[in-house]
Amino acid sequence: MAVEPEMSSSDLTELLRLLDEASINVWLNGGWGVDALLGRQTRHHRDVDIILRVSDVPKLRDILGDKDFAVRDGIPPNSFVLSNEQGLEVDVHAVVFDNDGNGVYTMQSGEDWIYPAEGFSGRGTVEGRSVACLSATTQVLCHAHGYTPIDKDFRDMELLEESFGVELPPQLKRSPA
Repeated sequence: MAVEPEMSSSDLTELLRLLDEASINVWLNGGWGVDALLGRQTRHHRDVDIILRVSDVPKLRDILGDKDFAVRDGIPPNSFVLSNEQGLEVDVHAVVFDNDGNGVYTMQSGEDWIYPAEGFSGRGTVEGRSVACLSATTQVLCHAHGYTPIDKDFRDMELLEESFGVELPPQLKRSPA
């Protein structure tokens, strides 16, 4: 049985260090975004979901290209996945900020998704390092739209509800057994 690749906390902090050195601001979303908000790793992660400015995508691709990451899925600059030979993935959601500070993200379908300005205020920690991430309420908003949650998503949302008191919409609550 093949071992599934893992985006470890040290892999993530190294990635963030490289991006910091290049003056690329990123916000963590998804599983690592939840774990950063919680200040601890709660589960295995195969990838990291990041949000950054569309204007930073060329620099991001150059930096990660030097680390053998290449486009595996999607179409740059807005919505794509970079992966390396070890199977680690960086799921990129590039935005253009509007005049109100909202992040406008053009999805692969061509439709726009709006990350609310408030969402970019999240702060968390990974291996003691302070990181930018989406706020707990915006994490819930993102998980409530666009895809069918699976067990890990339900657990992530339960942890946000327990830790931050965010209200979960019905589609993010497990059905009673």
